[in-house]
Amino acid sequence: MKTIPVLLSLALLALPAGADKDFISVGSAGSPETKSRFAMLDDVRILANGLLQLGHGLKDFVHKTKGQMNDIFQKLYIFDRSFYELSLQTNEIKEEEEQLRQTTARLQLNSEEMKNLSQEMNLKIENLIQNKIQLQEQVWGLEDKVTKLAIIQPSVQETNEISSLKAFVEQQDSDIKQLLKIVEDQHVQLDRQHNQIMELEDKLNHIELQELLENSFLGEEQEAEPSPSAVHKPTAGTHRADGAAADCTALYHTGVQDSGVYTIQPNGSEAFSVYCEMKFGTSWTVIQRRVDGSLDFNQTWDAYTNGFGDLNEEFWLGLEKIYSITKQGSYLLRIELQDWKGNRRHIEYSFSLGGPSTNFTLQLARMAGSIPNALPEHARLRFSTGDTASASSCPESHLGGWWHSECEETNLNGKYVTPRARGRLDRGKGLYWKPKKGRYYLLKSTKIMIHPTDLKSF
Repeated sequence: MKTIPVLLSLALLALPAGADKDFISVGSAGSPETKSRFAMLDDVRILANGLLQLGHGLKDFVHKTKGQMNDIFQKLYIFDRSFYELSLQTNEIKEEEEQLRQTTARLQLNSEEMKNLSQEMNLKIENLIQNKIQLQEQVWGLEDKVTKLAIIQPSVQETNEISSLKAFVEQQDSDIKQLLKIVEDQHVQLDRQHNQIMELEDKLNHIELQELLENSFLGEEQEAEPSPSAVHKPTAGTHRADGAAADCTALYHTGVQDSGVYTIQPNGSEAFSVYCEMKFGTSWTVIQRRVDGSLDFNQTWDAYTNGFGDLNEEFWLGLEKIYSITKQGSYLLRIELQDWKGNRRHIEYSFSLGGPSTNFTLQLARMAGSIPNALPEHARLRFSTGDTASASSCPESHLGGWWHSECEETNLNGKYVTPRARGRLDRGKGLYWKPKKGRYYLLKSTKIMIHPTDLKSF
């Protein structure tokens, strides 16, 4: 690159010299050929200047490019170092967690051995106590004899017998005291082992909570939330002939456009209260909401059938009421989720719900959403609770009524788990969203809503 400007400079220096000679030799003539030659020399000079400027520009561009590449290499080096350090920290955390698990296993084994030893000691103590009672009775008998001997002088043989019995009783008392001291020491060791186990469980719980909280929705692809395409907004009236609204969407088109608790009356059903949420230019009927764990969702079949909770707080609307709404036509099911970092996601299904004779069987087909599906599609899912199922079934082991198929780990009616909860986390009994091929999402709040896909049937 440096040779090009040098050659161009030499060319410029050479050109004027040649031009002067030509001018001296033919200057007096002033022929057209001479003028043409001077014009060509001017063009060459202009071209040489342009090439020189181009060379300088290319040189500056090369220098800038080198500087940018050096910056990129430096950033890549910093990124590689950061990634390497992060991998080292991750390996250390995994090794520490494995050591904690092994230590916990050893402590639990020691605890079992201590319990067995304590049981054996308790049996020995009970036997010694029985022996003590028998000896005490013998002592009482001897005391009676001593009282009688106070009047009658005992023989030498009786005196020896009394002395030997007294020595035996004192030895038994000493043995019992030693055993009691050993048992107390064993209890102290058991308490110490129990405290160590609790501390290790707290550490493991903290690690698991950190892993779950790291599994936030931020890793998922962001998706806008437009008005669902399946929801139609007819301009015709949507209230029933007798004036009662069939659901929240019908109520919205009568002029009620504020979220809150309202009374509806589906076709062929009695009137009841529901919570209506206004969004996407329409109104949705909310059938479940959880926000803070203040309500226990581990309820009976009757409670899930009739509904429970406060419609302004946490609640379950009730299977009978949900069925009375959805049997009027085709409906859309929308689930809204929020994790402990405040990230929100949703998923929508077309669905059908059976009546009481089918145990309110549910069938789902995913339509849209911003999170992977975690519920079985195109399967007949029967609703079940702990008090209506066998001991080995899902509701009893997972807590809370739900539409289970193969004891999947997603249960939006499960036990509410907070990051501050004490003890080991049981993922099968918590409030999680768990896709079949994916990670756990520990949830802070959930909301399930329904909306008719076409209101013309009303």
